[in-house]
Amino acid sequence: MTADPTRPLAGVRIVEISSFVAVPLAGMTLAQLGAEVVRIDPIGGAADYRRWPLTESGDSIYWAGLNKGKRSLAVDMRSAAGQDLVARLIADSGVFITNVTGRPWHAYETLRGLRPDVVAVEVSGRADGGTGVDYTVNAGIGFPLVTGPPGSTAPVNHVLPAWDVSCGLYTALSVVTALRHRDATGDGQHVLIPLENVALATTSNLSLLTEAMVTGTSRARIGNAVYGTYGQDFTGSDGAAFMVVALTGRHFRDLTTLTRTVDAVAALEDSLGADFSDEGQRYLHRDALNGLFADWFGRHTGDEIAAALSDTSVLWERYRTFAETAAGDRVTANALFTDLDQPRVGRHLAAGLPMAIDGTYPAAVPAPALGDDTAAVLDEWLALDEARVAELRAAGTVA
Repeated sequence: MTADPTRPLAGVRIVEISSFVAVPLAGMTLAQLGAEVVRIDPIGGAADYRRWPLTESGDSIYWAGLNKGKRSLAVDMRSAAGQDLVARLIADSGVFITNVTGRPWHAYETLRGLRPDVVAVEVSGRADGGTGVDYTVNAGIGFPLVTGPPGSTAPVNHVLPAWDVSCGLYTALSVVTALRHRDATGDGQHVLIPLENVALATTSNLSLLTEAMVTGTSRARIGNAVYGTYGQDFTGSDGAAFMVVALTGRHFRDLTTLTRTVDAVAALEDSLGADFSDEGQRYLHRDALNGLFADWFGRHTGDEIAAALSDTSVLWERYRTFAETAAGDRVTANALFTDLDQPRVGRHLAAGLPMAIDGTYPAAVPAPALGDDTAAVLDEWLALDEARVAELRAAGTVA
């Protein structure tokens, strides 16, 4: 794999020991920014190596998706020889990211003894040392009890592992800022990122926790409405579903004009003593407004609705399946996606880094197979020749 010298992190080497979402996403993001990221797994693969979805032959599409552009080593990390080998690789790179914590042999103080300016970023479940994954952390924050239709009392989990994704991006950001700190001071850093703290911070920043503290109330379930402003889902005569949002006065006026409800909305406003120029008032009286607008949507097909909304300032989108999105021009005609021949998975359009750097999106690079780069990395990073690598293989230290 040839590094791109024009990428922002060209020349940076990173060792990753991880599984599942947050740290693999961080490593892939850093690789897409130009770093040389080596993911080290136990022989046979970590817990996520066979995670669904799978190809017909049993290879993980999921694993390939989160490890694009990395290099892979398979090492017996239970053995002293394997631990020593990995510690030397971390010391050589100077940057280590992991969510496999509590191992004395790659603890920060141990690594600092090998390289004083090492950067180590560790992701854990909870700040108190307890375990946690996205789905259990989310359950304890509050979101499942405000998600779902009004009147429902059962918790509703969302499908997106939002805290894992946010944590992964915080991890990548931590590496970049720690490298900046090292460049400026010569000192390494030890960064701890509990997944639960990412969720708590985000929930606090969005004022959901503050609202409960200040007002003494908890947010109610509102279905697909948008809290504090006007937003609602509507269904056309052919069953096509749309999400419609009117954040500003102009959006709302265009929506009433489109649905031919200008007079009806004005009459409703008068009868309620409301002021629909205020988005909070539009939110409070959303049920009445929904009834007025739903009639127009119900009399038009999805294509007619899309065409009409396109001529307005209203914010909208048609609900689509993953399959419909994959086949649509948001993917097929998007420079973010390039044709990728991923070994063991197949040819498909794959997203690269979702930011254009000097006008270009860094393209996706195939994920390795487990252990693909063992010999090459040991040669390039530790100057171990073929004979020494063969000895390590024979001893079962690497695969």
